[in-house]
Amino acid sequence: MKSKQILKEMTPYQPGKQTEEVKKEYGLNRIVKLASNENPFGYSRKVDDYLSGQKPALNIYPDGYTSKLRTALVNKLEVSEHQLIFGNGTDEVVQIIGRAYLYPGVNTVMAAPTFPQYKHNALIEGAEVKEVPTINGYHDLQGMLEVIDDNTNVVWLCSPNNPTGALIPRDDLYEFLGKCPSDILVVLDEAYFEYADSQKQPDVLQHLHQYKNLVVLRTFSKAYGLAGLRIGYGIANEELIPRLDVVRGPFNTSSIAQQAAIAALDDDEFLKDSISRNNKIKQSFEQFLNSIGWPFYDSQTNFLLVSTPISGKKAFHFLQENGFIVRPVEGLGSSETIRVTIGTEKDMQELQDVLYQLHQKVNEGLLT
Repeated sequence: MKSKQILKEMTPYQPGKQTEEVKKEYGLNRIVKLASNENPFGYSRKVDDYLSGQKPALNIYPDGYTSKLRTALVNKLEVSEHQLIFGNGTDEVVQIIGRAYLYPGVNTVMAAPTFPQYKHNALIEGAEVKEVPTINGYHDLQGMLEVIDDNTNVVWLCSPNNPTGALIPRDDLYEFLGKCPSDILVVLDEAYFEYADSQKQPDVLQHLHQYKNLVVLRTFSKAYGLAGLRIGYGIANEELIPRLDVVRGPFNTSSIAQQAAIAALDDDEFLKDSISRNNKIKQSFEQFLNSIGWPFYDSQTNFLLVSTPISGKKAFHFLQENGFIVRPVEGLGSSETIRVTIGTEKDMQELQDVLYQLHQKVNEGLLT
């Protein structure tokens, strides 16, 4: 059997080890997973209340149009129902965009490092990938404009960026959108939108009529805490959505995910409390990192990208042996970084104790 040649050169996405696997491997009783930017405070109680009272008929296909959730988002975001597309997480919407707009002979532009699924899907579709290194974790928008050419079909902007956490400044974003050719699709991935400072966050939805080549991605996996149900969405001009819908599978989001998202969307109190707690704990963690002299990147998210005095992989293994799973990150000109999801206050205090042990071992020359 003959597959695409590129598949022989690629590897499947590698999720972090599951907690039970790590417990068994290291003989630990407790593991704290801080690797996937999940919400440690769970999700809205309204989700449980909603699902217990309105259990979906599991023998029936879900609503392929996502009607009720679509209506809820129309009211929340003040957009048209024809401006929305839904996916099994925003990962699937990224895949849909790649399948619709990327193919051999065209190229796509993105930051480096950024969310790896942009590149992954582009390579599968046979498109050339142009990566522009970030500057202190921020997108080099001018550099991205300079590599755009007549064969560029898609530009990916992740804001706040994963894994660096940096938010593209409002004025810089609008300047980029104004300069980018209008026949190039610009994807603005706002997976961490809810965590970003509203005073700094561009309100791009108000300008979709102006930027008809713009697609905005958002998700219920992060701040809303529904990562296990996999549901995200895209917002764009009404002329764009039908092209993407051709590629979308007919029943791609489950009934349970749709119902849970409606309930989560209705609980502003949980969202505000969750974000407030995240910011308070993140600030405390930043103060700790400053006290031991470990640099970190500006972050408008629920994670921090931390520079470590030894390689990120060595730091990762040390932390894993001591009950914490984080994510080593490469692609910043140095391998000495780890991405740490902000956990509960208790978990982060315990993490700080372990990081201080690591810091001491490095200073004493016991770890290099």
